[in-house]
Amino acid sequence: MINLPGFIFSLVMGFLMSLSITCATTFVRVGRADTFFSVWFEVWSVAYPVAIICILIYRPIATRVTNTLLEKLSRSN
Repeated sequence: MINLPGFIFSLVMGFLMSLSITCATTFVRVGRADTFFSVWFEVWSVAYPVAIICILIYRPIATRVTNTLLEKLSRSN
């Protein structure tokens, strides 16, 4: 179940990650072109909702995998 703090986290993390990744990849793709910001915004407007959905889906899985790995690491020490 999605709780409010988890949802807000997804919005903020999705915003920051999609903004950063689309900025870097757009710059690699088009360089310092005059159209950089319009291309970046177009790509980001697609990436942001996708990022939110992915975070909502993957966060519980990543948490379980992290906890499992940490348990195994603590047992080996």
